[in-house]
Amino acid sequence: MPTECSAELFEFAPVEGRRVVAGFDGGAITTDAGALLLGQADRAIRLIERFAACFHDARMAELVEHQVSTLVLQRVFGIALGYEDLNDHDELRCDPVLAVLAGKLEARRADCAPLAGKSTLNRLELSRPEPTRYHKVSHDPAAIERLFVDVFLEAHRRVPEQIVLDLDATDDPLHGHQEGRFFHGYYDCYCYLPLYVFCGRHLLAAKLRRSNTDASAGAVEEIARIIAQIRRRWPRVRILLRGDSGFAREALMAWCEANRVDYLLGLARNERLQAAIAAELVAASVESLQTGKPARRFKDFRYATLDSWSRERRVIGKAEVTGGEANPRFVVTSLTPAEASARHLYEAIYCARGEMENRIKECQLDLFADRTSAATMRANQLRLWFAAMAYVLLCALRRIGLAHTQFAQATCGTIRLKLLKIGALVRVSVRRIKIAMSSACPYQNEFGLAHALLANAAR
Repeated sequence: MPTECSAELFEFAPVEGRRVVAGFDGGAITTDAGALLLGQADRAIRLIERFAACFHDARMAELVEHQVSTLVLQRVFGIALGYEDLNDHDELRCDPVLAVLAGKLEARRADCAPLAGKSTLNRLELSRPEPTRYHKVSHDPAAIERLFVDVFLEAHRRVPEQIVLDLDATDDPLHGHQEGRFFHGYYDCYCYLPLYVFCGRHLLAAKLRRSNTDASAGAVEEIARIIAQIRRRWPRVRILLRGDSGFAREALMAWCEANRVDYLLGLARNERLQAAIAAELVAASVESLQTGKPARRFKDFRYATLDSWSRERRVIGKAEVTGGEANPRFVVTSLTPAEASARHLYEAIYCARGEMENRIKECQLDLFADRTSAATMRANQLRLWFAAMAYVLLCALRRIGLAHTQFAQATCGTIRLKLLKIGALVRVSVRRIKIAMSSACPYQNEFGLAHALLANAAR
């Protein structure tokens, strides 16, 4: 009979005459008990099930310990919980809460943990569109791209009259010798140049691209695909496309005009444009000198480039003077003056696109969408999609479960810190699994409300 040894105790400074001791004898404890809310959010929108269906498993079923759905859940939930590296899963594979969420408390083999480790997950990330001898799991890129739009469409109970699609390109710095790596002069680093498409907080596309290309490269194809999918469900919805000057290209504007899509795009300034608002700049300068405050004027006019545009288009010029310095800005749009005046068009509609920058920061800073350190672009694109799915899952949690709480507008990082990172003791018995969360958690009311709303949505 084995000898029962007492756990080693660590002595610390006493408090109010009481000894302070610690030991690793607390049982099965997790730091991520709030991930149960992620599980509820997933049941409400069936994200993991549908994402896993985008993969094809050609492995021998009788030899498989970890199903693709389990691998996908681990990767998406891991990113949402702040575990950016595959190496983290060598410890997470024994986490009791993740095991509960995966529906697998014990492994079939004695030498295996309930969940997969880094090597198995790495093979998933290296999957190809077609299975090979060494990569039995493959994925369907087109199905993954459609899933983002499907989740967006299902998030609306009623068909909106109008939606605004925001496009933006950003830098994804690289620090190795990844495929497709190029130096970008504007960002002053080697990077990728991913294209993001959002509608409000909803992520509709995350496309990895090489950085030796124009910011608008591939935008027409992505927008055509997304809008075709939207219009199959909402044939009469009005769509406004919004982006910065990197997307003010003839191909994109002409496509919009031919397909009943409005656009509002930034326009890079040049001498001809600045000359068109010279009088407004003078008036703004005079007002600024008189008041000592910034001043701005707007001019609405027709404009065409010398050779790259096929037609004249409506341009709004903002003549602004701040601190004695001129700051002219321009936008080009298909919207008519009757639909929106120059000032309203620029200040209320165009400037609102800055909110998209916050969504990209959530993806890249909170959910590690820029963690593209695999050797191939294909693997890095799949990594980007895993991070994007983690964003979609947290967005569903925020939209459904936290709508009436102080976290209704919180970032993904804040939601993780306040509601997901909760310490708990996990007790498994014959009849139930009890997850005893910290009584000191200050957000118990928000957790309870989120649970109720998500449970109702999952019915």
